[in-house]
Amino acid sequence: MAAWFWYAVVAAILYGAHQIFTKLAANRIGEGLGGFVVEATAALSILVYLAFLWLASRWNQQSSAQGIFYSVLTGVCVGAGTIAFFLLFQRGGPLSAVPGILAGGAAIMAIAGILFFHESPSWQRLIGVVLAIAGLFLLRK
Repeated sequence: MAAWFWYAVVAAILYGAHQIFTKLAANRIGEGLGGFVVEATAALSILVYLAFLWLASRWNQQSSAQGIFYSVLTGVCVGAGTIAFFLLFQRGGPLSAVPGILAGGAAIMAIAGILFFHESPSWQRLIGVVLAIAGLFLLRK
């Protein structure tokens, strides 16, 4: 099993819970304030992790200008995506739509991996992209 597999499982569980909690919060807080609370809490959680690394003498946090630039772009995407999910749920969107939405994002990632990061375009990945895009279009109903 690949060394990263269990990190993927944990990330899937946490991001799944993220959408469940966003759905629960959406009709109880405005999308802007809700998004801010989500992202501020995420930043605080990461700050605690960084403090742990520092205090445990396990600090190995290098950076470059490009790394910071791409991290800022990631933050913009996460913030805007969080607001979009709040709006989706506030407008009556079902939680069951989220897997299709995430599948659309997964298709974008797979295509980018193949085109820009030279990852192998296996038939399994290509079928996954086709099914993900098809699933996204099925959400319209």
